[in-house]
Amino acid sequence: MKLGAFSISLAVKDIKVSKSFYETLGFSVFAGDLERKYLIMKNEDSLIGLFQGMFENNILTFNPGWDVDAKVLEKFDDVRKIQKSLKNKGIEIETEADENSSGPASLVVLDPDGNVILIDQHI
Repeated sequence: MKLGAFSISLAVKDIKVSKSFYETLGFSVFAGDLERKYLIMKNEDSLIGLFQGMFENNILTFNPGWDVDAKVLEKFDDVRKIQKSLKNKGIEIETEADENSSGPASLVVLDPDGNVILIDQHI
């Protein structure tokens, strides 16, 4: 199962403070909008999303169809194929992708400890 680019999405209290902190660690702004209170920070192949006021907890995020530079991959597993595989393996889907759709879609599962895993396909 190919899940695509991985990042962690952090629920931050003050995006400007968090931005400064991660810049000190060597990250730079890769995407996002400071005024809309979300940024994607990058250091080599490591991605961290900073999100202020958008969700309560941190989220493990995978983007099928993208590499770490948000470039479209020629071959990838569609989110609906991933969803079907997870269901066949007995994984409960918290939020499902419409199996009759195509293109952008997402699904959410929880790991055994309740951590949120978002599989978010943008293409």
